[in-house]
Amino acid sequence: MSTLAALNFQNAASPLMEQLIFFHDHSMTILILIITIVGYNIISTYTNINIDQHMLESQPLELFWTIVPSLILVFIGLPSIRLLYLLDEVYQPSITIKTIGHQWYWSYEYSDFLNLEFDSYMIPVNESMDFNFRLLDVDNRTVIPFNTQVRTLISAADVLHSWTVPALGVKADAVPGRLNQV
Repeated sequence: MSTLAALNFQNAASPLMEQLIFFHDHSMTILILIITIVGYNIISTYTNINIDQHMLESQPLELFWTIVPSLILVFIGLPSIRLLYLLDEVYQPSITIKTIGHQWYWSYEYSDFLNLEFDSYMIPVNESMDFNFRLLDVDNRTVIPFNTQVRTLISAADVLHSWTVPALGVKADAVPGRLNQV
């Protein structure tokens, strides 16, 4: 369970989540560098009383501050495109789990091997134990196999829902009348 001091991601439980964390660190490094340079330029311009008119109207400087941001965007964009492709890649799944969101619960169906269906209701706060996660624990937990390719088909019966497993780097919206696949 996260606390106030836990500002990092959860530990990654899949290679895709590791790649997402690496991309986050890559982007934050670039952003911190940009903020540092811009902040230094603002402070030095504010404190410097000798402003050169030729420096303010320099065409090579304008060319520089037009090309460098586009290169920075490419430097951020290429890993992002690769990561989006990896997230959308569907391999040969070993098992398919059908997930349907209802108003106050989720329905799951393992239809590949057995015709197994069950509903997962949230445990009420007054029945919760000390070791349960408040407002997150359910009566029937979904079991996802370890080290296998799993396909999850997600839909909703009535309203919009969000189905997520943060440690796996999976988040999908359950929309009525639409089938999403992760």
